[in-house]
Amino acid sequence: MTRPEAVVTGIGMVTSVGTTPAEVHAAMCEGRSGLSRPAEGHPAAGALEVGAFAPPIDPASLLPATEARVVDRYIILALRAAADALADADLQVGRDVDPYRIAVILSGTGGLATLEAQVVLRTQKGRLGVSPYLLPGMLPNMGAARVAIKYGIRGYVSSSGTACAAGGQAIGEALRLLRADEADIVVAGCSEAPLFPTLADTFGNARALARGWADDPTGASRPFDRRRNGLVLGEGAGVFVLERKDFADARGAAAHADVLGWGVTNDAHHPTTPRPDGEGARECMRRALADSGLTPADIGYLNAHGTSTKLGDAAEALAVRALFGAETPPVSSTKAVTGHMLGASGVVESAVCVQTLRTGQLPPTHNLDDPDPDCELDHIRKDPRAAAVEHVMSNSFGFGGHNVSVVYGRPSTRRTRTA
Repeated sequence: MTRPEAVVTGIGMVTSVGTTPAEVHAAMCEGRSGLSRPAEGHPAAGALEVGAFAPPIDPASLLPATEARVVDRYIILALRAAADALADADLQVGRDVDPYRIAVILSGTGGLATLEAQVVLRTQKGRLGVSPYLLPGMLPNMGAARVAIKYGIRGYVSSSGTACAAGGQAIGEALRLLRADEADIVVAGCSEAPLFPTLADTFGNARALARGWADDPTGASRPFDRRRNGLVLGEGAGVFVLERKDFADARGAAAHADVLGWGVTNDAHHPTTPRPDGEGARECMRRALADSGLTPADIGYLNAHGTSTKLGDAAEALAVRALFGAETPPVSSTKAVTGHMLGASGVVESAVCVQTLRTGQLPPTHNLDDPDPDCELDHIRKDPRAAAVEHVMSNSFGFGGHNVSVVYGRPSTRRTRTA
């Protein structure tokens, strides 16, 4: 039996460099950085040297005023991205799809800033200082739940707790649901709002953050570069609307891309560091290719996880060489301009992959001035590379050893998006 093919019909996002795929892709190609010092008065000022700050969003534009006051920013980012994705797909639940045949898989770390604020209030005021709305305001499933509530989505609703791999995993799980004919449409993505003092402090104390870039914040994230010394935390959200190809064709939806396959593994090595030999990542990419029915030679562009950490970048580069051989596909990490949006990175970077298919412009890794010999790959540097590619891959790796790779191809629906 032929498995139903999945297609991307809607994309929504909120990032420090734009709120549409075209804006974000252009920023990456042009080197327009979203990295900056925290503004005066920002909660992260004093804790973060450099961050990637998404634009402000009025919660009242997305929720009733009484509810808007009690939800974490990660939920607001999720709702904004989901609204844009559904509008991009020209999709209305009930009109275009049975509410029980549409699913939501929307992940994220949750509202830790809200939890922190409530702990402070409890310390100051005692038990009665804690808001009764704490849980619906901060639980990690509430991004998915709020999207379901807002749009009347009554099918499968879930969230994945796989850290920085969560966005990629949401897309892969969506593909699994569609192939199993358990849904006609899946709203899949991730939202993260980590720019607050406690999370910044724990990353900083673990020496995971880029250091010494206060005078040049745009140079702080430099994946695969010899001078890299840590990641830059970013906030943002990315949401895809994915549909079975036959369902999209039946309703006349125009697709951005096909979702061809995915792979998932675990390093089973360490809570925070990758396997030095890159074996888990290599096997993850191999499985994604096998699931897509492709060979390594078919991949025309790889958007790497590339966080700008010493161990992570080197392990990923080793894994890519082990799978693809000496002639690797063109590779870049776009976190050089967006920072690391944790789980949301996988969705935003998948959108960048989709844009490369549409435009033929492969974005470079900015700040890659002196490539580390341990990270030898076919790096795209300085300027975008023009190439008419047919298949692309996006990597997302997370704390806990989670590895996810997703493969996309040119859209095969009757209607497709134009560049």
